[in-house]
Amino acid sequence: MTSVEVPKESADSQDSGPSGYAAARLRLLQEEARSGPPRRSALAELTDGWLNGLFAAGTADAGPGAARGIALVAVGGYGRGELSPRSDLDLLLLHDGGADPGAVAALADRIWYPVWDLGLALDHSVRTPAEARKTAADDLKVHLGLLDARHIAGDLGLTTGTRSAVLADWRNQAPKRLPELRELCEERAARHGELSHLLEPDLKEARGGLRDATALRAVAASWLADAPREGLAEARRTLLDVRDALHLTTGRATDRLALQEQDQVAAELGLLDADTLLRQVYEAARTVAYAGDVTWREVGRVLRSRKARPRLRGLLGGQKAAVAERSPLAEGVVEHDGEVVLARAARPERDPVLPLRAAAAAAQAGLPLSLHAVRRIAAAAKPLPTPWPAEAREQLVTLLGAGRPTVQVWEALEAEGLITRLLPDWERVWCRPQRNAVHTWTVDRHLVETAVRAADLTRRVGRPDLLLVAALLHDIGKGWPGDHSVAGEIIARDVAARIGFDRADVAVLACLVRHHLLLVETATRRDLDDPATVRSVAEAVGSPGTLELLHALTEADALATGPAAWSSWRGSLVADLVKRVAAVLAGDEVEDPYAAGDAAPASAEEERLAVEAVRTGAPVVALRADSGGGALGVWGARGAWVLWALRDLGALGFCGCRWFGGGFGRGAGRAPGCGAAGRRARAGRGAARRRRGARHAPADRAHGGAAGGRAARGDARLGADAPVAGGGRVRLTAPGRAAAGRPGAGARRVTRHRGPARRARRRVSAPPGHGGAAAPGHRRVGGVAPGHGDRGPGPGRPGAAAPDRAGPGGGGGAGALRACVDAGGERGGRLLCDGGGRGAAGGGAGGGGGSGVEEALRG
Repeated sequence: MTSVEVPKESADSQDSGPSGYAAARLRLLQEEARSGPPRRSALAELTDGWLNGLFAAGTADAGPGAARGIALVAVGGYGRGELSPRSDLDLLLLHDGGADPGAVAALADRIWYPVWDLGLALDHSVRTPAEARKTAADDLKVHLGLLDARHIAGDLGLTTGTRSAVLADWRNQAPKRLPELRELCEERAARHGELSHLLEPDLKEARGGLRDATALRAVAASWLADAPREGLAEARRTLLDVRDALHLTTGRATDRLALQEQDQVAAELGLLDADTLLRQVYEAARTVAYAGDVTWREVGRVLRSRKARPRLRGLLGGQKAAVAERSPLAEGVVEHDGEVVLARAARPERDPVLPLRAAAAAAQAGLPLSLHAVRRIAAAAKPLPTPWPAEAREQLVTLLGAGRPTVQVWEALEAEGLITRLLPDWERVWCRPQRNAVHTWTVDRHLVETAVRAADLTRRVGRPDLLLVAALLHDIGKGWPGDHSVAGEIIARDVAARIGFDRADVAVLACLVRHHLLLVETATRRDLDDPATVRSVAEAVGSPGTLELLHALTEADALATGPAAWSSWRGSLVADLVKRVAAVLAGDEVEDPYAAGDAAPASAEEERLAVEAVRTGAPVVALRADSGGGALGVWGARGAWVLWALRDLGALGFCGCRWFGGGFGRGAGRAPGCGAAGRRARAGRGAARRRRGARHAPADRAHGGAAGGRAARGDARLGADAPVAGGGRVRLTAPGRAAAGRPGAGARRVTRHRGPARRARRRVSAPPGHGGAAAPGHRRVGGVAPGHGDRGPGPGRPGAAAPDRAGPGGGGGAGALRACVDAGGERGGRLLCDGGGRGAAGGGAGGGGGSGVEEALRG
């Protein structure tokens, strides 16, 4: 029998109108006492009442009996009653096909337009039950939405019949539909990533999000398999609560939890900070993702059995199919139907090593742990004694050394709380976010990924067990305040002793955790030609065996961090450092390439600068001008001399750079703007010499100035504003006086090659300066990609003539000289130099000499 529900008009007509609904909706959303599921349910009920009134008004205008054979149905999230503040309304207007099409269209307009007038998003359709079923058969997403159909107004029987038919179709077509649904989930996860590891996660679309939770409901509705229910409803509620708070704080219908909004969302939910918010989101996402993994494995097992059943029955003549075999993997552990389960004789309550043995066997076999096996172990297994038995330690090492299959087994143990039972310190790093764009994973997943990477490097070391355990523990200190390496060393000592390592091994593990960043930081930030640098690393490491382990751990850590953390260049630098440190540990002497015997005798000025550098403990920079070309000298705090030659007016020659810790480079072309170690570029006339590669950097020339007046006064600025290979920063600002310039071109472009596949852009320009008809005013060298040079010797202002050897006329002047070398990319480091000065009186058509600066300041 068909029943029709037409609600009575409200006593207050204003309450059923758009303004009444909008005011009531606003009051509801502003109530602090009601949030979470109660608010979502109340919002859905409020919206139901409003739409019910719109439907009643529309059918009343059409005459008596107009509501028969027509129903308004909520589908999707609105059908489930999960209406967030900015959620769209998913509505279906069902009709049995007997009503006049014009009347149905008019009724639809009476409902849709008020919704649009309020600015609410609306997903709507008008269909008969047959059309709804056909559309669902063609579109999986439509079918999923109809599974949550809920009656709002009109003919209840029509809604009930349609929902029952759609649900029956879903169950009948489950063997076909569920693989399609699984493929859809995998494609969405590939596009949006894993919710449990993203700094700006999509709460709905990412793997482990609300879409996956809805898919699990659909799987359960098929009666083919069911998802693990423990914690799933709570995880779904957490994600919905976060989405509600996100809608309220942003005022937009968004599901992406952006960084700039996380603090406000956390405050809306009453949480301590954004990290606490992300941790809750990650925990919920992992629950949903793990439930999905278990459910889809069960679906695959059921579908495989259904495919094999008719074939086996035909072969056996109607006899009962054979039971799947159970293959033993380890003591108390067997493989059954593609999963690792416990043997019938296994007794978890009597075997405390069984959890690690089962996990190691599953990882070695590349199979997942059965959900029932993990839960049985978690419920019955006894804690391990302290220190662990040797078998337990060996099984942990076997688990970590299995490679990529370790991840899914580890996640299964985490889901049931077994990891924190084995390693209590794991609780502080579990689901802990890393607010660093370089890191791909949360802290706990990064540790597991490091162990996976280290498993590929075990053949390079003599103690693979220490490497794998160090990989698992190297960032364990990030759950504590302060330097995580220092805190991690203390925790690693405690964990290693509890696991059962002897004192020597405990000391090695503590050293690896304490210094797991030592090699890469030293290799990329310090001068490897400095014997003190190599000796300091050797003293920290202590032994060749520890150095071997630290080298492998460094590579595994960087590879597990993300694609931006490791490269062939970084690898070569670390390998170079390891080779040097190994030589020191073997007893070889470290040669000092900057020994005093290799350099020319120092002048009085150089000696004065060296004394000043030692006294201040900082680099000292000297700028001077001479007739043959300007020169800029830098004395390091340890007395290493660096010479920058400025030849001709506006020409900048790059020299060899020798600098000890606190300088800008480490020779061999690794310092910005430097050539080979210990060499000085010589200023020359004519065309500039250019050589590519890491040996000598090119020298550019820009001549300026015809007859004219005095050159303009300028400033010189030298600085390193980014870490470079040798580490340290130098800055200089000094006024100066430039010598008379030569007449010549204004600008040209030179491209310089820096190391493997590295090119830098040089831009040289000559804007107007005080002086001759064409003065090289501004010169820039820099960039990290090939580019173009700016041309244009600009006109200068005529000046008063000054007598000189060549006759009347003033010397050309350089307005401003700016050089910038940006090594870019992995080489790192910047050298900025603004220079210029007042030109001395020159010859008529231009005198000789180059640019320079007279005064010197300490950097």
